[in-house]
Amino acid sequence: MPVAEEIIVAGWMDYEPGDRDTVLEALVELGRHTSEEEPGCLDYAMTADPTDERRIRVYEHWTSQQALDEHFTTPHIKDFRAAVAGLTRVCVSLTAHTVAASRPMR
Repeated sequence: MPVAEEIIVAGWMDYEPGDRDTVLEALVELGRHTSEEEPGCLDYAMTADPTDERRIRVYEHWTSQQALDEHFTTPHIKDFRAAVAGLTRVCVSLTAHTVAASRPMR
């Protein structure tokens, strides 16, 4: 059986400045559920960009594409989407990377 390739999702999302903190609060809850309840999630971090009041930096690390796909069907994703409905996302740039090899940095 072939080994699943890990997936890293990285990039950013921009929201109206007044909406970013509300989105970040919802992302904290989403991240808690994702990290605790999804065994395919290796890391899940959404952080405020310190130099841009609109930007949220995104970093996700998944055991496989299947794990990422399943993430989008969870109740906590549905709750997140409901929590941010009506907020204004201005722009987004997210890329999924398939990991070919990894090594520790020293």
